[in-house]
Amino acid sequence: MSISVLSGLRDIADRYDGFILDLWGVVHDGVAPYPGAADSLARLRDLGKRTVMLSNAPRRAFVLVEMMESMGISRDLYGAVMSSGEAVHLEFARRTDPWFAALGERCLHIGSAADSIIFEGLSLQRVEDVADADFVMNTGPDGFIETMDRYIPLLDAAAARRLPMVCANPDLAVMRRGRRYVCAGALAQYYQTKGCEVRYRGKPDPAIYQVCLDLLGNPARARVLAVGDALHTDIAGADGVGIDSLFCTGGIHGAELGAHYGERPDPERVEALIAAHGGLRPTAAIGGLVW
Repeated sequence: MSISVLSGLRDIADRYDGFILDLWGVVHDGVAPYPGAADSLARLRDLGKRTVMLSNAPRRAFVLVEMMESMGISRDLYGAVMSSGEAVHLEFARRTDPWFAALGERCLHIGSAADSIIFEGLSLQRVEDVADADFVMNTGPDGFIETMDRYIPLLDAAAARRLPMVCANPDLAVMRRGRRYVCAGALAQYYQTKGCEVRYRGKPDPAIYQVCLDLLGNPARARVLAVGDALHTDIAGADGVGIDSLFCTGGIHGAELGAHYGERPDPERVEALIAAHGGLRPTAAIGGLVW
């Protein structure tokens, strides 16, 4: 039986009380909202549905709110916001997880200056030399790049010292204005091939979904739907905590499916994609966040 492809979110909205919504690739493309996304958020709000925006962005949650407002996505259209950057910040602020507590204070940051806000209010000391670091904080490349070649020497040097790594964005890639760019997850994946330890905070980690369920008021899991565009993070994460998922085909897998955002995908191509990516099966698919 082929996957159910929805014409709009209205087809199943009444089945759920809470929605966990990905941002990049579902609501916006990093520059502007996708057509129909803001309207869909407004419809959910007007129906009394509770929403949490869940992003693997290595930024604090309030930064994502500001970013959406700059795109014209009004704050009254959605509920809470959680990000992998926020989750990492909280881990270092609390130090209740033994693994994070043991990391030390000296941090080699791989990332852009814009990601530095993750350090605000923390006691961490950023260092420039691998030899001085206790661990690596990986928030992703410094700018939008298509290959990670220039980061390999630095990653190899850190791996030679067996430095643990915190990855504040598990995504392997992101789409921006129709082009695919490398994310922190790709750097972390390479680092793991060197036999080094990496700890992720963000999708598909079950811990961040529990935070979202708490923010939704802990409804029955059968009444919660996660919407995302990446099989290995959004769909896998939802599956890992036993909630339904809606696969937005116009995002990161759009090129593989030959489908633009908002276009109704071919169910057979979606099935082939699912098979090619290890059988991570969403509850249904949709071309974009349209009502």
